Amino acid sequence: MRTKVKFLIDPNNIPKTVGNEYTVKGWVKTVRDQKTFTFIEINDGSCFGNLQVIADANLPDFKAMIAKLTTGASVAVTGVIIESPGQNQHIELRAQSLKVLGGADPESYPLQKKRHSFEFLRTIAHLRPRTNTFGAVARVRNALAFATHAFFQSRGFLYINTPIITAADCEGAGQMFQVTTLDLKAPAKTKEGAIDYAQDFFGKPTYLTVSGQLNGESYACALSDVYTFGPTFRAENSNTARHLAEFWMIEPELAFADLQDNMECAETYIKYILKYVLETCPDDMKFFNQYIEPGIIERLEKVINTPFEHATYTYAIRILEKSGKKFEFPVSWGVDLQSEHERYLTEEFFQKPVILTDYPRKLKAFYMRDNSDGKTVAAMDVLVPKIGEIIGGSQREERIDVLDKKMREFGLSPESYWWYMELRKYGSVPHAGFGAGFERLVQFATGLDNIRDVIPFPRFPGKADF
Repeated sequence: MRTKVKFLIDPNNIPKTVGNEYTVKGWVKTVRDQKTFTFIEINDGSCFGNLQVIADANLPDFKAMIAKLTTGASVAVTGVIIESPGQNQHIELRAQSLKVLGGADPESYPLQKKRHSFEFLRTIAHLRPRTNTFGAVARVRNALAFATHAFFQSRGFLYINTPIITAADCEGAGQMFQVTTLDLKAPAKTKEGAIDYAQDFFGKPTYLTVSGQLNGESYACALSDVYTFGPTFRAENSNTARHLAEFWMIEPELAFADLQDNMECAETYIKYILKYVLETCPDDMKFFNQYIEPGIIERLEKVINTPFEHATYTYAIRILEKSGKKFEFPVSWGVDLQSEHERYLTEEFFQKPVILTDYPRKLKAFYMRDNSDGKTVAAMDVLVPKIGEIIGGSQREERIDVLDKKMREFGLSPESYWWYMELRKYGSVPHAGFGAGFERLVQFATGLDNIRDVIPFPRFPGKADF
């Protein structure tokens, strides 16, 4: 039976493994041939560390086997765990049998023993998980996902699945990928010459979702607290290090809740998942701390242990106007904050995460609850150092008359959202929720600069490879 490297190199397991026989399967990281014996470093992805294997001339077909051992080859090794005299590992596996499962041509294998740029590794996204960086990213991403479910489940939230194909534009921005089965070369037409969507698969224009929020609200208005965690899509032509066309979102909805409840949930959630990652991925985080962003562990610990700052959008604008800094995007009340503004607030002025509230209503989506001043809405954005906005949310507009008026102001038809309006007609309650961009959370936890490096196969303008 196969045993994973993570189990064998765990210091807590070493006393009971020494002297016992195990079978390990993985990929060769390095080979050091000493003529009569060979050191082989094997990694199976279960952890950051490698297992050192010693193969000697007593193995059947030793020389022929060693000739096949190259970086990237996959192997199966059975042997006995012994204490290692070396300084870099506590134990090693003395091989009794060794089999090459799949060779890797050293002349063409693109991952050799040298540093490769992240740009190059994006061109071989199918192989980059074998590198130290992207193996660590995958494990941290996994830990953050697990912690997300653990957090909401511990609070009594129900996990629901919302549609990926939708006819509703949650954000009202129109930047959506259309889904159709019509013949694009000769689509069905109406008598007036327009595309006849009645002939399409769903009988109407449909799109890939930008958010599961609206559907989530309907379940929150029956089950109290719910969350969804799934892929979302934006057809923005944003070719930047902060945007993806396909990304994952965590979207909780809290019934009988206001903006204060929403902010508490968001702050506690971020602290919970970061603490979980530091506890469960220590070797991966040490790697990021050493090679990607020196000081990242200390930065995350500070986020975990420090109360977030709370400020209104109006106050933030005053801070920015009086900062004396020359921003690329000028600041005045009513403008949308850019990344440079958000990072100034978190990194220089407050020097910690900030939750901004009460944004101008014209900057935010139709579903956000109007404040009594008539100018702002009960919105919140959670800003963190280095990333900027990492969570956006609001108290939802539960008053049907106000919502109807707002939708018309935004150029939306309340009739098209009839089911959403009925949530306000039958047993409406105050409720709130937020969306957390999962890739930005991974960026924040790993220190990587480009969002394309924290998702397995990035989708962005002009690129849908792999």
